[in-house]
Amino acid sequence: MKHAHGATVRAYSDTADRMRLAEIWLDASRIGHPFLTEEDLLAQQAKVRDVYLPQAENWVAEIDCKPAGFIGLIDNFIGGLFVDPAAHGHGLGKALVLHAAKLKGALEVEVYADNLSAVAFYQRMGFVELLRHAHDDEGRPLEVIRMRRAA
Repeated sequence: MKHAHGATVRAYSDTADRMRLAEIWLDASRIGHPFLTEEDLLAQQAKVRDVYLPQAENWVAEIDCKPAGFIGLIDNFIGGLFVDPAAHGHGLGKALVLHAAKLKGALEVEVYADNLSAVAFYQRMGFVELLRHAHDDEGRPLEVIRMRRAA
């Protein structure tokens, strides 16, 4: 599916994409999650690569036939949306969310409250806050916002 800036969205291939998407995850997370330590990020990257990517329904955004971002879905929940920092501002995140919405209808996501650019992105995409948790999935005292976008 073609989008702005020559980007396409396609289905994930575990063998072809897994390592590259884990790299994109790490590069994007270093910027979006500066409140996590490098040790936390590397441990989480291994989980993304070995657990989350194989379990989720993933869609890859490409520019010039190269993966530049991805969205991982668990039913209608966005388990992850990450874009290579070098490709930020090209509409890839938007293209991925709209692709997921077309497939799933209503969408939900959880985002770190301190990741202000992600919170603002989801608000621009029509997500509204449902609730907040004082701790993340790992039990760290990092506030997480649950957001929902109507179908």
